[in-house]
Order: sequence, then C-alpha cells, then structure tokens
Amino acid sequence: MKLKKMLAVLMCVTMVAATGCGGGASSSAAGSSAPKESSSVESAGGEASSASAASETPAASETGDAASATASAAGVDLKDAKVGISIYQFSDNFMTLYRTELVRYMVDELGFSEENITVQGGKNDQAEQTNQINNFITSGVDVMILNLVQSSSAAQVTDTCNAAGIPVVYINRQPDESESDRWTKDGIKATYIGADARQSGTFQGEEIAETANKGDINGDGKVSYIMIHGDPENIDAQYRTEFSVKALQDAGMEREELLLQRGDWDQAKSQQITQDALTQFGEQVEVVFCNKDSMALGALQAIQAAGRVIGVSIW
Repeated sequence: MKLKKMLAVLMCVTMVAATGCGGGASSSAAGSSAPKESSSVESAGGEASSASAASETPAASETGDAASATASAAGVDLKDAKVGISIYQFSDNFMTLYRTELVRYMVDELGFSEENITVQGGKNDQAEQTNQINNFITSGVDVMILNLVQSSSAAQVTDTCNAAGIPVVYINRQPDESESDRWTKDGIKATYIGADARQSGTFQGEEIAETANKGDINGDGKVSYIMIHGDPENIDAQYRTEFSVKALQDAGMEREELLLQRGDWDQAKSQQITQDALTQFGEQVEVVFCNKDSMALGALQAIQAAGRVIGVSIW
C-alpha cells in the first residue's frame, strides 16, 4: 500500500486535484466487524481504471466464495444452486465489470451453472429492485447477491430474505454498522463484501495532503474545495465525504468548503457541477473531491475544458 500511496502522490500535480472512488474489497460478515485493508486503483484517469478495479481486486471472487460457502452450508450442490443477483443499475460501468467478472468466476472457478444464475438491474429504483427480490424469493433461489439501490433499505430487505430462509450477500454498497451488528446478534445469514468507505475517504484526503503545499495551491493557508456527493442516504458516500475532509484536518490543514452538491454517482452531473463551480469560484477552487470514479472523470472533463492543469487519483 505504501507504493500505491507514493504513486498517488506523484500523480497529484499542481492546480486542481479531483479524487474519486471506485470499488475495492473488504469483507464484513455476521460475526466479523473489523474491516480489512481494501484493494484500490490509482490512475491518471480513464475508463481503464474501473476495468482494473473489477479484474484486479478480489471483490468478485470474495463475493462468489461467499455465495459458494452459503450454498454448501445449506447442503446444495453448486451445480444445482439457484442464485439471484440484483445490481442497482446496469449503466454503471464499474458494476457492469463487477457482475461480469462475478458470474465468470462463479461458473468457471466454482462450478455454478450459468443457467441457474439470474442477474437483473434495479434501474436505480428501490421499488423496482424490491420487486426483483420478491420474485427471487418466489422462484426459490438459494442465495441472493444484492447491490442495493439504497443501502438504507438493507434492514427491510434482510428481514424479508431472512423470513424466506434465503441468505444474502450485499456487495459494494455498505449497510450501516448497526445493521451488520444486528446480523451477528440475531444470527442472520447476511454478509457484506466491498470497500471500507472510511479508508477510501481517508486515502482521498491523504493524497491531497501529500501534494505540494498540501493542496493549498494559492498559498492562502487553507484548502478550498468542492465536494461532489454521491447520494446523501448512502453510507459509503457519507463516509467518503467525512473522512476525506477529516484527513486534511488530521494533516493540520485549514479547510474551506466552497460547495457541497449531490452528483448521484453520475459523470455528466459531476461535469456540470464542476463547470458551474469553476465559473462561480474561479481560482478559489483548489481541490475537487468526488465520491466515485465516474464523477471524478466528469470533474476532470470540466477542469480540462476550463484549461486547468490537474492530477487525478481514482479509488
């Protein structure tokens, strides 16, 4: 990880630094709440970063292994095991790569039958995804793998699946800590596999703190930044926002938040937010924080269009 941090520092050059989050992998199962170090990707920008995140981190294999262990514990032959997978929306590039690698791993490496794996997109609509979950229950799946539209719905979804006797593996979007604690306390068959968003946020802030002038490009003694938030209800977005700024605080930097705006994980929205912020605040903008790599790419496009010199680090 030291090497990765050094590479990140080298890539953050003068003017504006845009930092985003993709997906690494750490697992938190019922009975285990301590996050382990996540795998991460640092890049000068581009869609290849997300591709690397899907193929080089153990996220997909850990997810497949969790599904395999669950089915085996229930006495189900993996070739006969029925798996229902719901992704919050198919248009997300990272999650497209993730689900593709997940299915490949489950079939080629673990011995699941592809015809028994159903993958559906939630269209970024929790009601749509809830219908899919209910249909999975009706069809008699042996395990569900869920990338929730709203992580705040985890308690209700868990209770529904638990009542049906179906274990759940949550991926990429982390239910809050009280929910995962409940799984342990009540013996609920549920687990989470994904990045530790607190660690990801900390890395974002540390990257800025380790650049020349610690992100204080204009030398006025403070880091003036805009924060492009994913979704206020999403615990990952909350942690990445909180801990990226906290890392600057821990580094002894004074901070000035010029703008906090919701970007809904969307590249085009992030590009527009950044463009408007650069117009409004001009040279005051020293750092752009983003909760996700696709939003960072949108910020990068706006910054380049404005003729600013930037470095990008994508987690």
